[in-house]
Amino acid sequence: MHQVELSYLLCAERSKDALLRNPLMDMLHAVRQHGSIARAAKALGLSYRGVWGALKNQEQVLGRPLIVWDKGQRARLTEFGEKLLWAERQAQARLAPQIETLRADIERAFSTAFDDDAHVLTLYASHDAALSALREKTRQTGLHLDIRFMGSVDALAALNAGRCMMAGFHTLDHPARGSIAAQTYRSLLKPGLHKLIGFAHRTQGLIVAKNNPLRLRSLADLARPGLRYVNRAEGTGTRVLLDELLAQAELQGSDLQGYETQEPSHAAVAQAVASHAADAGLGIEAAAREKGLSFVPLVQERYHLVCLKSALATPPVDALLQALQSADWQTTLDALPGYSGTDAQSGKVLSLRATLPWWSYRRSKAGKALDNGPDSQQKMPAAQ
Repeated sequence: MHQVELSYLLCAERSKDALLRNPLMDMLHAVRQHGSIARAAKALGLSYRGVWGALKNQEQVLGRPLIVWDKGQRARLTEFGEKLLWAERQAQARLAPQIETLRADIERAFSTAFDDDAHVLTLYASHDAALSALREKTRQTGLHLDIRFMGSVDALAALNAGRCMMAGFHTLDHPARGSIAAQTYRSLLKPGLHKLIGFAHRTQGLIVAKNNPLRLRSLADLARPGLRYVNRAEGTGTRVLLDELLAQAELQGSDLQGYETQEPSHAAVAQAVASHAADAGLGIEAAAREKGLSFVPLVQERYHLVCLKSALATPPVDALLQALQSADWQTTLDALPGYSGTDAQSGKVLSLRATLPWWSYRRSKAGKALDNGPDSQQKMPAAQ
């Protein structure tokens, strides 16, 4: 059986005689109506050679003759050609409502491209409930956030590779200069090239069963014999956070049963706990509340957005900054479980060095910038 492939065209005006256009059907209609390839081609505004070649090619593809090619006779369709036109009429009539709805939806989507007041911003970011809420808010104002959720490391790498306009990642509220976060993000963030934008202040903690029947209170409780933990994938900001907290608690990943079990998002971690596939997982409070689970807060985090310095003045980024600084967004952020808009500095362009302490420098006598932290043997980006 031959397959059907749909396509569409952007045009100033559309034909009113068919809901779904197909060049072959147009040619067959013209041949039947005009009785010759030459007159059919003229009616279609095409060349004789073009129409003749296209019909011959379609006969090869379909494995059936379409035209009776008797020399000196009026061109006519074969029985197969007539059945094709009949089948198309049946399909057009039966599927007319669905086709019209689909066409209207596509036109509505493309209308954004022709709206000078609308903007699209491509954002690769670590999974976050506030970003999803922001996407809904900004859509109402003409700013469309094209968000692809992925690990923080992958999001920053995508920004550096030019695959997105902005990236989102998160760290502890006050990350130490020799922290795992510093080691992870240091080479991906470059003063002078990148600009840091405040977004949200949020709580991360343990997502546990309703009413916390196992009485989990701290990260150390995850090392209990028989307790099943569900982890996030390597390269995600939450995985970086977990490893940071484990190091502070003098624990190893091997101390947690299920450390190698990975889920792609906070929502997936919550689902694993809700379905009793795991007893606990590190995540955000919003994901726990959505599944009717309990939440044990552990740490405060800053969720940051990053873009190239050159992108700050572009209309999409400017529109985003205005949206983030609005009182309406602050109210929305405060209403999300585990989030705070009061001290989040949403929409503020921040200093990398001031916000992330591992970007502190001291000057050597030779005038070269040196890191004065415990991991100073690592090569640092040039000072701004």
